Amino acid sequence: MKCSFCGTQIPRGCGKMYVKTDGKVFYFCSMKCEKNMIKLKRKPRDMKWTEEGRKEAKKQAK
Repeated sequence: MKCSFCGTQIPRGCGKMYVKTDGKVFYFCSMKCEKNMIKLKRKPRDMKWTEEGRKEAKKQAK
């Protein structure tokens, strides 16, 4: 399964599952990803170190 924020693979038995009250399920590989998404309300595409951020940077470079 992949991290909902950074997009890296989470090994089986590791990470954290976060369930919102509306039923949405998020998986996090680290506290860094969890904090950025839940507490700081950041978008993955704005962070250069995430999978979506790297895609966005490539798109802007063209």
